[in-house]
Amino acid sequence: MTFTPTKYQLQTVATGRVFSDEGWTLDDKQCDKPSMVRPVYEKKQLTVKEGEGLGLYRYADWLPIKTMLQNPSEPVTYKSEKLAQRLSLDNLYITFNGWWPERNACMTTCSFKEMEAYSVCARLGDELKDKVLVVASAGNTARAFAKVCSDNGIRLLLCVPQDNIKALWFDKPLNPCVKLITTESGSDYFDAINLSNVVCELEGYLAEGGAKNIARRDGMGTTMMSATTFIGRTPDFYFQAVGSGTGAIAAWEANLRFIEDGRFGTHKARLMVSQNKPFVPMYDAWRADSRPMLPYDADQARRDAAEICAPVLSNRKPPYSLAGGLYDALKDTNGDIFAVSNAEANAAKALFEETEGIDIYHAAAVATASLQQAIEKDVVKTNDVVMLNITGGGESRFLAEHRIFNLLPSHIFRIGFTKEEVARVLMEMK
Repeated sequence: MTFTPTKYQLQTVATGRVFSDEGWTLDDKQCDKPSMVRPVYEKKQLTVKEGEGLGLYRYADWLPIKTMLQNPSEPVTYKSEKLAQRLSLDNLYITFNGWWPERNACMTTCSFKEMEAYSVCARLGDELKDKVLVVASAGNTARAFAKVCSDNGIRLLLCVPQDNIKALWFDKPLNPCVKLITTESGSDYFDAINLSNVVCELEGYLAEGGAKNIARRDGMGTTMMSATTFIGRTPDFYFQAVGSGTGAIAAWEANLRFIEDGRFGTHKARLMVSQNKPFVPMYDAWRADSRPMLPYDADQARRDAAEICAPVLSNRKPPYSLAGGLYDALKDTNGDIFAVSNAEANAAKALFEETEGIDIYHAAAVATASLQQAIEKDVVKTNDVVMLNITGGGESRFLAEHRIFNLLPSHIFRIGFTKEEVARVLMEMK
C-alpha cells in the first residue's frame, strides 16, 4: 500500500506556539518552562482506514509518521458481558492489548507498548537511520521496541534494570541490530533512564524521548481511537494503571481531537488512573493537590518498587508536573488517581480471567481493581459508558503456545557508572 507521510505541525501546550517538526523534535526550544508539544494534524476528522494488515496504521491520520512498518498490530475494543454483569455495568467496553486471536488481538509481545514502538519507529526519517535508537524501559516497552526494530532492521540499544530482563522474551531469535545493556541487580527504572541519558550524550545515538515523543503518545492514543470509533462516542470514563501516565495523557489528547472532529460528542472522558501500592508517588502528589511531585527518597523508592506486583508501574520521574502532563490531564477531565494493593490486583486479575476468559498483566489488573473501587464509591454508575484499557494480556497463553527465546545483556553496569566507562563498553560492543 502506498503511504503518504501524515501532515501536521507542532504546538507547545504552555504557550500555544505553532511551529514545524524538524524530524525528531521533542521540545520547543523557545519555551522557557517544561511543556509537552503536540501534533496539530491537517486532517481534523479521523478516517479509519480499511484493509488487511494495517494494524494501528488504520489511524494514520492522527499518527506523526513517515512510513508504515511490517507486521503492525492494533488494540481491539469489544463490549463486555460477563465482567460487566459481575460489576453491574450496562456499558463496559474493554480495549484489549495482547494475544487473544479469537478477538483478533495479535500483539506477540502481549503489551500495548507495541503501539508506541510501531508509531515511534515509523516517525524515523532517512536522516536518522544512521543513528542507534536508545530506549530505557522497565520491561514491556523494551520487549515491544526489540520486536519492532528486529522485524524492520532498525538499530536499537535497550537500557533495562537487570532485575527486569526476564520480561525480554520473544517467539523467535532477534536480529543482531538489537542490543541490550542493563543496570545492576537492585537498580530500578530510573537508573536505567540515567544510563540511557549518558548513552545519548555520545555520538551516533538517538534518544527515543519517552513521553515527550509525540509518536509515542499518539501510538498509545490508538487505544482511545479504537474505543471511541467502536462505541460511536467518547466514553464517560477511561480506566488505566499508570507508571508514567503517558498512556492517559495520550487518551486525553486523542479525546480533544475527537471533540474537534465533531462526530463523537463534546465531552471529555474522566481519566481514572491507578498506581500499585506501596509505589504511589503520583497518587501522593495528587492527594496533596500538588503539581510538583513530592520528595521521594531514592532508596525508599527502590524498595517500594521491589514490593509491587506490577513493576512496570514504577517510574520515579513521570511526566506529571509539566504543562500538558498528567496533572493537567486529570484537572481538565475531572479525573482521579487510585491506589491498589497487590492483594486487590491479584483478586481483580483472577476475576477478569474467570469472566472474560483470558489472562491479563498485573498492571491491567490494577486498572480493573480501580474500576471496582470507583463503583464501590459510587463514582461510576450502572449506565455510564466505561472504557477499561487492558494494557497487556494473553501472555500466559502465548508462552504456553510458543517456543521462547530470551535477550541477554551485552554488559551489566553498576549504578555508579561513568560516561567514560559507558563509551568504552559501547565501543567494544560495535
